[in-house]
Amino acid sequence: MDFKEKVFEVVKKIPRGKVLTYKEVAKLAGRPKAWRAVGNILSKNKDPKIPCHRVIRSDRKIGGFRLGSKVKKKLLEKEGVKLNFKGA
Repeated sequence: MDFKEKVFEVVKKIPRGKVLTYKEVAKLAGRPKAWRAVGNILSKNKDPKIPCHRVIRSDRKIGGFRLGSKVKKKLLEKEGVKLNFKGA
């Protein structure tokens, strides 16, 4: 399994209402220093079964999202994530 597939497997397991950081995803996928690669991989994802919106920045900001930060924020709010962090 390549790194991209590992990233997708980790992100698929993030439960509704929870988030992980790009750094945490990189670590769980086996490459702890590859958080930027995680962001690049997720930015190209078009599979709705992979909840990329549940991955945020380490500084607790929303971070990027293919459909825009406002959409990401709304999806997280809908799932009950407490948004005690700032926007993008």
